[in-house]
Amino acid sequence: MLTDRKIQTLKPKDNRYEIADENDHGRGTLILRVSPSGKKAFVLRYSIDRKVHRLTLGEYGTRPDQLTLAAARTKANEIGERIDAGLDPIAQERERQVAYAKEPSVGDLATEYIEKWAKLRKRSWPEDQRILEKDILPHWGTRKAESITRKEVVALLDQIASRGAPIAANRTLAVLRKMYNFAISRSMIDQSPCLGVQSPSKEHQKDRVLNDEEIVTFWKGLDTAAMSLTSKLALRFMLVTGQRLGEVCHLTREQIEGNWWIIPAEIAKNGRAHRVPLSLLAMNILDAAQSMGIDRYLFPSARLTEEGRDREMSPTALSHALRRNLSAIQITPFTPHDLRRTAATHIGMLGHNRLVISKILNHVEGGVTAIYDRHTYDTEKRAALEDWSSKLEKITTIY
Repeated sequence: MLTDRKIQTLKPKDNRYEIADENDHGRGTLILRVSPSGKKAFVLRYSIDRKVHRLTLGEYGTRPDQLTLAAARTKANEIGERIDAGLDPIAQERERQVAYAKEPSVGDLATEYIEKWAKLRKRSWPEDQRILEKDILPHWGTRKAESITRKEVVALLDQIASRGAPIAANRTLAVLRKMYNFAISRSMIDQSPCLGVQSPSKEHQKDRVLNDEEIVTFWKGLDTAAMSLTSKLALRFMLVTGQRLGEVCHLTREQIEGNWWIIPAEIAKNGRAHRVPLSLLAMNILDAAQSMGIDRYLFPSARLTEEGRDREMSPTALSHALRRNLSAIQITPFTPHDLRRTAATHIGMLGHNRLVISKILNHVEGGVTAIYDRHTYDTEKRAALEDWSSKLEKITTIY
């Protein structure tokens, strides 16, 4: 009978040799195989239809990937019961390996998620793709999606946060969770390793609003900022109109109708077309931008398409341009979205009510009243944005 003490005293020989365990394992015999290299592995020898087969169970040892003698005996007994039931464990293992090979990898999930979900529903899908390519695929791209554990997800998020990027860790978890939920909805996998995983970092509601002096510092600081004229105009236009970063970056000539900016539903974040009154200051910015694009975009990227046409500016690129220049402008850090919040706050300070501000921002309203109130508020929106533009012109001239 094999014992741990006996196994540990066995020495390798010039040729491989085997020692059988005398315990009963049904129709199988548990064998310890000792290789010339000193490696010791458990093998189950059994016969089916008078043919002798050998099934390797695992290497002897105490590591998680090894088998103790007790574990090997348990495994041999389980397989012996299957043999007694007329099943061939080697054939079953072969079928398992074939099925496993067909299981999708994390890379497969990422491709499906980007192509069949993110691109169809999110204008910010390039950011999801960037996160996948930066922090997920290099680690797990070739791994089977079902093999990723919750512990591994937590470890990856901790690793991202430890490099000084706690918010990036939150965003990575969000993309990973969406990707796995999408895969479950399409029956690609059965469970998500993100279930129960908490965001690694607490995020506070942003409330950065530029005061009058900061607005002037920002406005005039753009004159000497190390960024393209297109980026400068786009940032000013965002502050003047109070519209979203992505919508400003996707502004095309055909969206301008007189002194109105008509944001189509497919561009608007909430999927609702939006009419933005353009003040004289806003129109002046657009006039300056007219010469920047070749054919379509008013705030185009510096890179042209392969056909030599202009392309929309990346919201991420505009955000990076601002962040790189904040120190030179000598202003407390803020993001392009803070310009939208600043416009809304100052319009409220000028005496315009929240409903009008909500209409300017194109927020989705809830409740029964919102369903029945079909007034466009165009007049009220124009009055509010004209007042805001007048204040901007006044403070940037006085200071």
